[in-house]
Amino acid sequence: MSELGVVIVSHVPDIAAGVVKLLKEVAKDVAITYAGGTDDNEIGTSFAKIQLAFDENKADRLMAFYDLGSAKMNLEMVMEFTDKEVHLYDVALIEGGYTAAALIQAGADLTAIEEQLAPLKIK
Repeated sequence: MSELGVVIVSHVPDIAAGVVKLLKEVAKDVAITYAGGTDDNEIGTSFAKIQLAFDENKADRLMAFYDLGSAKMNLEMVMEFTDKEVHLYDVALIEGGYTAAALIQAGADLTAIEEQLAPLKIK
């Protein structure tokens, strides 16, 4: 398993799970975890779910992807409480997560992956 892992955060539990299902098609050996919805599985995000996704991910270095701004805020808060190295990306959720997972599976390093993510940046 790579030292790099992926975390997906979405406001909708089914979206988060679906993105991970897609990523696993090209990255079966990559540590991928997710957090979707609030603690009550409603629309929104959850500090606790994101923290659990970080904790359950077997990688020491995480690449985190999210769908909307409040997910980013919760990710940034959880990043302050983890010992893992987390890289947060402002890119298209599905395309960014897919690109990262596929390249991790192929053995690419973080610099090479970030070069491929650059055109996907949301401004």
